Amino acid sequence: MIWIFMIAVMAASYYIQYKLKSKFEKYSKIHLQNGMSGAEIAQKMLLDHGIRDVRVISTPGRLTDHYNPADKTVNLSEAVYNERNAAAAAVAAHEVGHAVQHATAYHWLTMRSKMVPVLSVTSNIVPWVLLAGVFMLNTFPQLLLLGIVLFALTTIFSFITLPVEYDASNRALKWLQTKNMVTQQEYAGAKDALSWAARTYVVAAISSLGTLLYYVMIYMGRRE
Repeated sequence: MIWIFMIAVMAASYYIQYKLKSKFEKYSKIHLQNGMSGAEIAQKMLLDHGIRDVRVISTPGRLTDHYNPADKTVNLSEAVYNERNAAAAAVAAHEVGHAVQHATAYHWLTMRSKMVPVLSVTSNIVPWVLLAGVFMLNTFPQLLLLGIVLFALTTIFSFITLPVEYDASNRALKWLQTKNMVTQQEYAGAKDALSWAARTYVVAAISSLGTLLYYVMIYMGRRE
C-alpha cells in the first residue's frame, strides 16, 4: 500500500511541475500594461510596506527566486528581475511577501527560520543514518529510530512551509489588486501561477510524510 501511495505522489509531483512550467510560460506572454519589470514591482511593494532595508537583486537560473532573511535580499531570477509580464509580477510580489512576513515577525516564518540551522546540519546525514539503520535493524534498531526522528524534523519543516508560502502569495495578490498594479486579466494570471507554485509545496510535504511513515513501518517490523 505504501508503494502505491508513493508512486501516486511522484506522479502528482511530475504533473504539477509540468503544469507550473506551462503556466509560467503562458503568463510570461501577458505583458503588464503598467510596463514595470519584476524588479520594479518588488521595489514598489517593499516601499509601500515601509520596508527600506531590503535589497532586490538578480540571481542566475530559472525559478531560483527566493527571499533570504539572513542578508535581507529579495533574489529574483534573471527573467523575473528583467521581464515585464504577469508571471514576473506574481513571483516578484510573492518573494516580497516573504520580506513583509519577516518585517512583521510572521510566526510561521519565524518558526521555520529557527529550524533552518538544525536542518542544514542534519539534512546531509539523514539519508545515511536511515540506510545504515535499515541494514542494522536487527542488531542496532536505535540507529533507525534516530534517523526517523531526524527525518521527522524535515517533515515538520515541510508542513510549516505551507502556511508560509500560501500567506506570501495572499499578501502578494492582495497588494497587486488593492494598489491597482495589474489588470483583471493580469491578476487572474498571477493568481493561477501562484496557485500552481503552492501545490508543489503541498506535494513535497505529503511525499515527506509518506517517506517518514515508510521508515516507521520498517522500524515497527511491518515492512510491506
